[in-house]
Amino acid sequence: MTDSPTVVLVHGAFADASGFAAIIHELESDGLTVRAPANPLRSLSTDSEALKAYVGAIEGPVVLVGHSYGGAVITQASASLDNVVGLVYFAAFALEVGEDCLSVQAPFAPTMLGTTARTTSYEAVGSPGGPDITIDHAGYRETFAADLPADVAEVMAVTQRAVAAAALGEPASAAGWKTRPSWYLVSADDNSVSPEVQHFFAERMGATTETIPGSHVAFIANPAAAAALIKRAVAAVS
Repeated sequence: MTDSPTVVLVHGAFADASGFAAIIHELESDGLTVRAPANPLRSLSTDSEALKAYVGAIEGPVVLVGHSYGGAVITQASASLDNVVGLVYFAAFALEVGEDCLSVQAPFAPTMLGTTARTTSYEAVGSPGGPDITIDHAGYRETFAADLPADVAEVMAVTQRAVAAAALGEPASAAGWKTRPSWYLVSADDNSVSPEVQHFFAERMGATTETIPGSHVAFIANPAAAAALIKRAVAAVS
């Protein structure tokens, strides 16, 4: 599959790229080239610029895959990346210009994350201002990873990456999904980002959409289904 796009996986808040491990194995077993850079989680503009620099250095076409807040990052970064040929979202934010990850959810019923999110008493280093946000340790599994074994969710809770509040509240300045085909994997039992919000994003984009049972990280619990959607996206743009 030497002519296939490189797949770049972008993680969101409260996690890191290690969650893509099983998907990486699935894709590489089919001969695909995969990359999963760290997402700084400092602000939407700086995170998008970091991804633009990374993807811009890749030769050939790229399919971007974003989970959660990572969806906002791939949405903004892709708008000015000529080599991005497709976008795949896992329970992710596909923002319109002027929207941010917090206010876009306001018309919908709140999720558990609203009660388990915690702000730090200190300023988020490297962000424009304001605190960092994490998920309360005791509530992490039910909020974020309810379909994963307790021991796996425990490690994720301990190692979770904080996101700067500024990143979630910064409006998007571009939306790459307007000019690129998109695919969306809805997590039907998500306690972090409402499935209704996810369907709203997918329908607005006209994305090829699939729904699977599972938590906000259903792609970890069911990597075969997640990888299959990526493979279909790759096939469609190859």
